[in-house]
Amino acid sequence: MTDRPTTARRGPWILAVDIGTSSVRAGWMDAAGAPLSLESIARAEYAWRVTPDGGMETDAEALAGLCIQVIDAAVRTGRTWQIEPAAVSIAAFWHGLVGLGADGRAVTPMYGWGDRRARAAADALRARVDEDAAHGRTGCFLHEVYPSARLVWLRGAAGDSLPPATTWAGIGELLALRLFDQARASASMASGTGLMDLRRRAWDGEMLDAVGLRADALPPIGDAPFRGLIGEHARRWPELATVPWLPALGDGACASLGMGAIGRRVGLTIGTSAALRVLRADAEPIVPAGLWCYRLDERRTVAGRAMSNGGSVFAWLERTLRLPPADEMERLLAALPPAAHGLTVVPRLLPERPPRPLGPETGLLSGLTQATGPVEIARAWLEAAAFAMADGLDAVEAAFGPADEVVAGGGALHASPAWARIVADALGRPLRLAPHYESTMRGAALLALERVGAIDDAVAFAARAAEAEARGGDGGARLEPDGAAHAVYRAARTAVGPHPLA
Repeated sequence: MTDRPTTARRGPWILAVDIGTSSVRAGWMDAAGAPLSLESIARAEYAWRVTPDGGMETDAEALAGLCIQVIDAAVRTGRTWQIEPAAVSIAAFWHGLVGLGADGRAVTPMYGWGDRRARAAADALRARVDEDAAHGRTGCFLHEVYPSARLVWLRGAAGDSLPPATTWAGIGELLALRLFDQARASASMASGTGLMDLRRRAWDGEMLDAVGLRADALPPIGDAPFRGLIGEHARRWPELATVPWLPALGDGACASLGMGAIGRRVGLTIGTSAALRVLRADAEPIVPAGLWCYRLDERRTVAGRAMSNGGSVFAWLERTLRLPPADEMERLLAALPPAAHGLTVVPRLLPERPPRPLGPETGLLSGLTQATGPVEIARAWLEAAAFAMADGLDAVEAAFGPADEVVAGGGALHASPAWARIVADALGRPLRLAPHYESTMRGAALLALERVGAIDDAVAFAARAAEAEARGGDGGARLEPDGAAHAVYRAARTAVGPHPLA
């Protein structure tokens, strides 16, 4: 057994699955948490329905079926390469909620984190419980992003009775039910519901009373692996039938581990949304005011801030403004001086995550003149999104001290060096672009390697690997902030406040 970081493609091999907000991916990760190859990763995209009243829904059974299809593709690759699996590890998006009937089938859609219909229900919860005390116990806010508020909304929408569900779960638990005929929630996934006591790793009695739910209507909490695929799945994947399957883990916690965003290295991930997180090995969870705190497992927590408007901002700009081709756009963006466009932007295309920011609920743009073009608008939006990230970093550093550097994962900043430069200058901290494009899968694999005894401590291993990569020049590009640009951005943030146009 060794903890020495290595890039050697050798076993034990972990099948890592990442159920994200817009796609499902699966691939084989080696003893160092590195993929067999990026090209070998199976993936499939899916979509959410956005309803006129603010809903965000998808078909839960179809999503579970998509996960099985993607695992199918990964298994075929494993057979081609004659890989002997040691374990399966799954990362899944936090805050999802689906109601399951007595037969285990979904009786509601899967509700996603961007569903804002539970806002009034979150306000009602504040009248029932002490929000500060609940935050201190659960690590979650009373906010519509969480299943705790969504359950109150569902009860009200159904005329003071919940839909005919015997169990409420997330996508990870639904998938486990299909594969093992068991629905068990890891402490990591349960910590993102607003219903779990972080310290006891048990459902919180006061919150259950407040939402009108019994503990037996939720999956039992436990991190023990599943074993023994049932029925067609055992026949379909005999190589996976008896290996341990870890209960699904929160994707954000896995991403932080995969990037080595530990202690004084703060992680920034930009996918559809964005988040700043720090992974900590605390004997007792620390829940700072203004930050959420979830679990990676029974020994580690991840705390931070999330922004709903991350990579989705870039995609919207490209689609809406009909921007020039990527290479030309990069050149034009980089040529504009910081905050020289004269525009003020509230970059809120999606409802924002907790704690609820002040100011307008929707996106706004002001300061337009005849001289304003698509590139100026795009630069202003990207800067405003970076300002929101800087607000998040300020909150994280206020709780845990200054960051040595911010390590960024997700493809958005790799795809746009100009935006990466804007973010580095807005943060005012060195920004390292993580060399691992699949940080979430890597984190899930490292935890599985720890569970099967291949490494002693996944967090220590990830930290040493990040340090070794940085020393060897393989740690990803490092951008030092430009002092003059940071001063301009600081002044711009101060001039409009942390919530522009409030």
